Amino acid sequence: MLWLDLAILLICILWGARLGGIGLGTIAALGLCVLIFGLGRAPGSFPGEVLLIVLCVVTAAAALQAAGGLDLMVSAAEKVLRKHPRRITILSPLITYLFTFVSGTGHVAYSLLPIIAEVSRKVKERPERPLSISVIASQAAVTASPLSAATAGMVAMLAKGGSFGLKDILAICVPATLVGVIAGALAVRKMGVELEKDPVYLDRLAQGLIPSGDAAQQQSTAGKGASWSVILFLGSALLITLLGLVPQLRPDYLLGGQTEKLSMVASISLLTLSATGLILVVSRVKPESVVSGSVMRAGIVAVISILGIAWLGSTFFEGHKPEILAAISAHLTAHPWLFAVAMFVLSILLYSQAATVAALMGVGLQLGIDPILLIAMFPAANGYFFLPTYATVVAAIQFDSTGTTRIGRYVLNHSFMLPGIVCTGCSIATGFLLAKLVYGR
Repeated sequence: MLWLDLAILLICILWGARLGGIGLGTIAALGLCVLIFGLGRAPGSFPGEVLLIVLCVVTAAAALQAAGGLDLMVSAAEKVLRKHPRRITILSPLITYLFTFVSGTGHVAYSLLPIIAEVSRKVKERPERPLSISVIASQAAVTASPLSAATAGMVAMLAKGGSFGLKDILAICVPATLVGVIAGALAVRKMGVELEKDPVYLDRLAQGLIPSGDAAQQQSTAGKGASWSVILFLGSALLITLLGLVPQLRPDYLLGGQTEKLSMVASISLLTLSATGLILVVSRVKPESVVSGSVMRAGIVAVISILGIAWLGSTFFEGHKPEILAAISAHLTAHPWLFAVAMFVLSILLYSQAATVAALMGVGLQLGIDPILLIAMFPAANGYFFLPTYATVVAAIQFDSTGTTRIGRYVLNHSFMLPGIVCTGCSIATGFLLAKLVYGR
């Protein structure tokens, strides 16, 4: 029975990942129906808390986009890159990391990639270098941002497993992923031949396929309320971080005769949704524009994906918990880094840190892996650069008119492999080091 259910789970993951978009969640739901209605399995835990946080956070980010706040932030980043073009390989991933960190979504990279490509070409820096590590930085920051769907999932999972929470995630993952991004940037500084010696670039130049001169500098289309939307959005992020770092600031209330403290799940949901309301009022944004934007569309896809894959994963694991624990608990207890390998592999298939967290982190807790070590391994969920098919990877290739950012002859030898492996590996290693130094684990 275990192998039959596992086969159904893997088929749904592979099939859904191949369909892309909401295919992952809906095909997972199809597999869930087979398990429950066809084979009589008991349904697993419903991922309600994770879905609640993701929906509220995405709504706030979508309001920021609709109010012009994202445009305003991108315009500021462009000025920095144009002012220091020679340092673009170091600055561009740090700026991309910052934008993802404060917005909670790596999709903000789409606005920065054409700027990075243009400035690189202008100063004769091989665009492959800053573009590749910037894409990786946009993924790494997701596993450190207090407003990302993946971190929201981690907070919800850890809330069930003990006293660890957002402050511990930030304490380990922020420095760990920053070290990883910097290491990745250093690793690509000499990647490939110099631009003026690259045969693909020279061939495109000879054919007139590369635009001469510089594209017009991006002008922000932000409305009058854009500045307020940024202030309100960042303010909610700051308050959430503060509540996570100082639990005493969260109010207490009576429930069933016992005193309970407001959970981080409720805190994140309330603050982000309230920030959305304030953005709508202050920026005078039409609610229709919030739900029709690209951020909201991507968020809805994430919600559907998490719903299906997390529910299917919990149904499989809870139905075969004794067998699974008996088979792998000893190995994972002795070598917890193996769990990072499993997360990395699964993230390649799922194309989502949030879905990877939903599918595996609960399993890690039930296996008895130290929650601090699970946090240290959180950046392993950034493995979807491995196959050059993710949206930001494809976008970076398309934005590079010089042709230096590309997929290799053997597919896996693409521009993003080196910075991705270096960044992820250094992030996990730094996470384990911090877990040892700070928490004694």
